[in-house]
Amino acid sequence: MDAVLDGLADWAHHVNWIYFVSIPIFTGVIGWLINWSGLWMLFKPINFHGFRVPGLREIAGIMPRKVQEIPGLMEGGVGWQGIVPARAAKMGSIAVDKVIAKLGTPAEFYAQLEPDQIAEHIVNVFRPDLPQLVHDVMMREHPRLWRDLPKPVRQAVIDRVQAQLPGVVKTITDEIGVHINQLLDPKIMVIDHFRKNPELVVRVFKDVGQRELNLMVAFGFIFGFLLGIPVAIIDVTFEIWWLLPILGVFVGWTTNLLGMWLIFDPPEEKRILGIKVQGLFLRRQDECAEVYARIIADDVITLERIGDFLMDGPRGDRTRQMIATAMRPAIDKAAGPLRGAVNVAMGGRRYDSIKDSFAMEAVGRTITPFRDADFSKQQSEKIRVLIARRTKELPPKDFVEMMRSAIKEDEWMLYLHGAVMGAAGGFLHVGLFVWHWIPGLPGH
Repeated sequence: MDAVLDGLADWAHHVNWIYFVSIPIFTGVIGWLINWSGLWMLFKPINFHGFRVPGLREIAGIMPRKVQEIPGLMEGGVGWQGIVPARAAKMGSIAVDKVIAKLGTPAEFYAQLEPDQIAEHIVNVFRPDLPQLVHDVMMREHPRLWRDLPKPVRQAVIDRVQAQLPGVVKTITDEIGVHINQLLDPKIMVIDHFRKNPELVVRVFKDVGQRELNLMVAFGFIFGFLLGIPVAIIDVTFEIWWLLPILGVFVGWTTNLLGMWLIFDPPEEKRILGIKVQGLFLRRQDECAEVYARIIADDVITLERIGDFLMDGPRGDRTRQMIATAMRPAIDKAAGPLRGAVNVAMGGRRYDSIKDSFAMEAVGRTITPFRDADFSKQQSEKIRVLIARRTKELPPKDFVEMMRSAIKEDEWMLYLHGAVMGAAGGFLHVGLFVWHWIPGLPGH
C-alpha cells in the first residue's frame, strides 16, 4: 500500500498541473461546442444550402444506405440541410402512425369540430349569396324563361330554396360525417403539410422541447469536463502526443451520446442506486402535450385544412359528387308547383341540366365557410383539447417516439460530428501545449 501511495505522490509531483487542468477545461468547451453545433445541424438551414456536383447523384445511388441519408446527397448536392426539416415528410408519417392515429380517427376529429355548428355557419355565410346564385344559374341555363317569370314567382323560387337551405346543409355535413373516414386521410394531409412547411416541424421540436435542448447544450460542458479528467490522467501518464486526438474522438462521440440519453432515456422512471432516473423530456409529458396539441390544432388538423383536403385533395371528386347528390332533391323541392310547368316548358333533360348546374355551383360555396380562418380557429380549440388529452395518456415510450423517431436513424451523423470535433479539439490542444504554436504555454 505504501508503495502505491509513494507512486501516486511521485506521479503527482511530476505533473504540470496547469497543463493537467487545461485538458478537462478544453474538453468541456469542446463538449459545449459539440452540442451547440449539433443542435444547429438538427434544425438549420430549413432548406438545402450547397451546390450540385455532376454525376454525384448516380454515385450516391451505389453508396451505403447510411451515407445516402446525408441531406442533399441523393439529389447530387454537396452541402447541408437541417436533419429535422430534411426529414419533415418522414416525421409527418411517423406522427400519424405512432401518435395521431392513436389520438383519434378522422370521425372523432370531425365530431370535435361540432358539425351542427359548421352547418349553421355555412347557412349564415351561404344565405346572402343564394338569390344571386339562383339568378346566375337560371340566366345561364334558360334566360328567357327566367325573365318571363313574374317577379313574385321568381322570388317564391328563391324563398323556397332558402327555406330548404338549412336542411340541405345539415344533410351535407351529416353525409360528410358518415363518410369522413373514406373522404379524409390524416396521413396524406399531415405528410403533405409537413413536406410543404418544414419550418413547422422545427417549430414542433423547439416549442415542445426547447428547455431540454438548452439543457443538452449546457450539459455538453459538464460531460466534456468530466470525461476530460480521465483523459488528462492518461495523457500526462503516457505523454504520447497522438493520445489526445484519439481520446478526443471518444469524448466527442460520448458527449453527444450522453446528451441524447439525458433527454430521451429511460422513457419509464427507474431507480439507479436509489436515485430516480428518467429522460428529461418525459418528466414534462403533460406540459409538452399541451404545446404539441396547440401546434397540431392550430396549423395541421384545422377545419380550414380539412375543408381544403375534402375539396381539393385526392378524394375531392368524391366529396363534390356527394354534395351535388345531396343538393338535387332540395332543388326539386324548391321548384315545388313550378316543377311540372318547368318540365313542360323546357323538357326533362333541360330541367335536369339546370338542377345539375345549380348543384355544382353550390358545391364550392357550401365548402367555402370551412376556409373561414376565424371560424376555423374557434373550432380548433376542440381539436386541441382532444389531442392534448390523448397525448397525455400516451405511454411514455410512444410519447418519446413522437419526437425521436424521425431523427433516430440520423443520430449517427451527430455522433460522427462529435467525434470529428473531439479529434480536432485534441489536435488543437496538442498544437497549443505540445507543439507550442503559442510560445510560453506549459507542456507535459
